[in-house]
Amino acid sequence: MAELDEYRYRPAVPPRAACAYTGCYCEENVWKLCDYIRSRGERPVEEFYAVFISNERRMDYHVILLHVSSGEQNFIYDLDTVLPFPCPFDTYSTEAFRLDDSLHPEFHRKIRMIRADLYLETFASDRSHMKDADGKWQKPPPSYPCIETADSKMNLDDFISMNPKVGWGSVLPLSDFVRQFGRQTHLSCSVKAQ
Repeated sequence: MAELDEYRYRPAVPPRAACAYTGCYCEENVWKLCDYIRSRGERPVEEFYAVFISNERRMDYHVILLHVSSGEQNFIYDLDTVLPFPCPFDTYSTEAFRLDDSLHPEFHRKIRMIRADLYLETFASDRSHMKDADGKWQKPPPSYPCIETADSKMNLDDFISMNPKVGWGSVLPLSDFVRQFGRQTHLSCSVKAQ
């Protein structure tokens, strides 16, 4: 945790063990982190982004939380890693992301970033993606009710999709994400909140 002290960064959520967490439901875990940040009101929720990591083939996906800090370093909150929580962006990008150079282009990772306030308003999951053909849970679901909006009970695919014409937020290649949000030297970053 010395890295956090170096930047005098104060985490926006409780320690990892005190966070709402259900294995294999990273999209809901991040939604719960966003909800916690909004409910506490200690930090502007607009500084946080739900970050979906996938590729054109949608072989798999993962969701993390990015804090675009006013300091020199941004931070990642990932409840599914052994890295620090929160983790300085540069440490996370070095340790968790590997180069796509050895992969076929269709497997190159992309990022969909959705500002946390928009994610809280738009994300919905009925958890049907976690049931097998017989309707049995592949992994036990969270104990709280499904997350839904007035408009939707299930739109997870719109968030996992790396088609910029679908869903909310901005889609960019992993390399651009790392370049844009790596150590800040008083650069202003803009991400559209569509």
